[in-house]
Amino acid sequence: MDYQSFFNDAVAALHAERRYRVFADIERIVGRFPHAVRHTPEGPKPVVLWCSNDYLGMGHHPKVIDAMAETARSMGAGAGGTRNISGTHHPMVELEAELADLHGKPAALVFTSGYVSNDTGISTIAKLIPNVLILSDSLNHNSMIEGVRRSGAERRIFRHNDLAHLEELLQAAGPDRPKLIVFESVYSMDGDVSPIGRICDLAEKYGAMTYLDEVHAVGLYGERGAGVAERDGEMHRVDVIEGTLGKAFGCLGGYIASTLPIIDAVRSYAPGFIFTTALPPAIAAAACVSVRHLKASGEERARLADRVGRTKAKIAAAGLPQLDTPTHIVPVMVGDAELCKAASDRLLEVHGIYIQPINYPTVPRGTERLRITPGPHHDEGLIDALVEALDEVWSHLGIARAGARIAAE
Repeated sequence: MDYQSFFNDAVAALHAERRYRVFADIERIVGRFPHAVRHTPEGPKPVVLWCSNDYLGMGHHPKVIDAMAETARSMGAGAGGTRNISGTHHPMVELEAELADLHGKPAALVFTSGYVSNDTGISTIAKLIPNVLILSDSLNHNSMIEGVRRSGAERRIFRHNDLAHLEELLQAAGPDRPKLIVFESVYSMDGDVSPIGRICDLAEKYGAMTYLDEVHAVGLYGERGAGVAERDGEMHRVDVIEGTLGKAFGCLGGYIASTLPIIDAVRSYAPGFIFTTALPPAIAAAACVSVRHLKASGEERARLADRVGRTKAKIAAAGLPQLDTPTHIVPVMVGDAELCKAASDRLLEVHGIYIQPINYPTVPRGTERLRITPGPHHDEGLIDALVEALDEVWSHLGIARAGARIAAE
C-alpha cells in the first residue's frame, strides 16, 4: 500500500485548483512594526506587513514585552501542566479576572487559542443543555461550526444577519425548547457587523441563549475595548462572550466570559480545557498587561480609525474594487483564485508588501480577495506606497476594477 500517494494526491489537488498555500517566513522587528524581514533562499528582504491580525501592534508594546520577559525570568518558560494539575498559575488567575471585568461578567475562562475556546466552549455548553437547538449564522467561523457539529445537537443555519429568517427558525422551535443563538460581531472576511441588539431582542422574545464571538472586535471597539457589544450598549444582554488574546491584544489564547454557573460547568466538563497544558505564565502576564492597557487607553483605537479611513479613501480614489465595510477590515476584491495568488506574489516580490491571498474555502469561490488590515503604525507614506503598488498590480495583471466600492451583501 502506497500511503504517501494519498497525501501527494491531496496536495496536488490544491495545486490544480490554485489553492495551495505558501507560508512567508517573516521576522517581525520590535520597534519597527509594520516593517519586517522576509527570509528567502536569496537572503533576507525587507517587507511591510499589511495583513497582520496584531491589529493595534500590541505584540510590540514595551509594557507587554516587559511583562512577558520579566515573568519568564521569574516563573520559567512553561505552565508545567494542565489547569487541574499544577497549571493554574497566578498570572492566569489575574488574566481571567481582568477579562471578566472587561466584559462586565462574573467570570471568565482562558483557553489555549480562540479556535479552541469556540470549538470546545460551544460544544460543551450545548451538550449540557438537554434537547437544545443551535441557531448558527451562515458565515460563522470554522471554529464555531466545528463546535456546533461536535456538540451533537440539532442545528439550524440562518442566513447571514437575516433577522427575519432567524425569527422564523425561533418560532418553529416552539417556546418550550431550549435554544442557543451562535453568531459573531465582526465577520473577518467581509468586515461587516451583526445587529447584536436586535438578535438579543429575538433571543429574549423567544427564550434563547446567546453566544457571541468578538474575536475581531475585542481591543478595537467600545470605550474600554470590550468589543462591538460594549460599543452598542448590549454587552449585558449577551449570555456568553468569546474573544481572543491573539489579535488586537497581541499575544496568544482565547477565552469566554459569562456567569459563574456557565464558566464553572465549562471548566468542569470541556475536554479542550481539561486535557491540555495551560498557557505559560509569561503569555498570561503579557496578555493581562495588554488588556489592562487597552481598557484605559483609547489612543491606539483612535489612530487605527484614522489610518483605516485614510486607506479606504485612497483605495477608492484609485478605482480599486474594495468591499465597503464599517470596520477596520479592508477587503480588495479579485474574484479569481489564480489572479489573487498572482497579485499577492507580485506585491511581495516587486513592491515588498505582504498581503496574504484569501481563497476558498476561507471565502466562497469567485469572491477571492486581498484582506488588508491597516494599523495605527501605517503612516501616510506607507499608505501611499500600498495604493500605488495595488494600482500597478491591478494594471499589470489586468484585474477588473468594478467600481471603487462594493456593498457587502
